[in-house]
Amino acid sequence: MKYSLRRPLGLPAVALLLTSVACSAADRQAGPAVPTPSAAQAGLCRALHKELPEAVDGKKRRTADPVSDFTAVWGDPAISLRCGVPRPKILTPGTEHYNPTADAVEIDGVEWLPEQQPDGSVRCTTTLRLAFVEVTLPKEVVGNAVQIGALTDLADAVKKTIPVGVV
Repeated sequence: MKYSLRRPLGLPAVALLLTSVACSAADRQAGPAVPTPSAAQAGLCRALHKELPEAVDGKKRRTADPVSDFTAVWGDPAISLRCGVPRPKILTPGTEHYNPTADAVEIDGVEWLPEQQPDGSVRCTTTLRLAFVEVTLPKEVVGNAVQIGALTDLADAVKKTIPVGVV
């Protein structure tokens, strides 16, 4: 696993995390909100959905409701993924939380922008990809030390299906 701290250059590109699921109906639970990506991003997100692993951080992939090619979930509490999400506000000029020097982390060749959430979870959004991919890691996964190593299980699928570029 390769970890390195990076600062995004210029306007951060796209890469979106969406949550999606594929398991039995017995495993169905409420899932993340389904994003509405552009047509081009939707194609990339559908390709990502097909490549997502059956387990993330040792947690089994399960079906969420609603079922979508733009979302996925693993375990309970859920690690959730959403693909085709809008640019994070921290990377959007003119927004209250805009920070063009926000720290990004590279994990196995994919750059992620981690953002601590009020509930203790961490939302990580890809940068410099043609679609934004957002993964939310619950507090039970990241712990007090904010461990985001679970993203290593998603790196190959993201690299294979969401090209480097700027949205």
